[in-house]
Amino acid sequence: MTALFTLLPEAVGTIDADSKATILDQLAQRFAGVYGLDPVLVLERLEEREKLGSTGFGRGVAIPHARIPDLGRPVATFLRLSTPVAFDAADGMPVDLVFGLLSPEAAGAAHLHALAAISRMMRDEQMHTALGEAIDAEALYALLANSIDRDAA
Repeated sequence: MTALFTLLPEAVGTIDADSKATILDQLAQRFAGVYGLDPVLVLERLEEREKLGSTGFGRGVAIPHARIPDLGRPVATFLRLSTPVAFDAADGMPVDLVFGLLSPEAAGAAHLHALAAISRMMRDEQMHTALGEAIDAEALYALLANSIDRDAA
C-alpha cells in the first residue's frame, strides 16, 4: 500500500473494547488473522512496548507498535473503538482511534519513518474528524489509503 508499511483493507475495522488490555489483545488478533502472525508473540511484543511507556498519542489516538522477528516489512492495522477507552495517554484522554504498527526487528529507521508518517496522519484535524465520522470499515480504509497515497506522492 505504501513504501513505508502495508495496510490491508481487512486490517481496518471498528471494535468494542472495555480496557487497554482488550484493545491490545484485539490488535494482536487482527495482526495475526490478516498478516499470518503469531497472536501470542504479537501481544507479548505490544505489551512489552507499553511497559516502556504508553503509546497513547493524545487527542484520542493510540499508536501501539512493536518489532517482530521474521517479518518481511512493516505492517499496520487500524481500529476505531465504538466507545473511548482509557489508555494512559500523555494527555489523560481516553482513546477511540488505534493505529497499530509492527516492524521487522532490524527495521531501524524504517520503523521510525513509518511511525512518523502515522503520527502526521493522526495529527491532521480533518483526518481525525473524518475517521470518527466514517460509516464503516470500508470508509475508514478509503480515508486511510487516500491519505497515505497522497503523502507518499
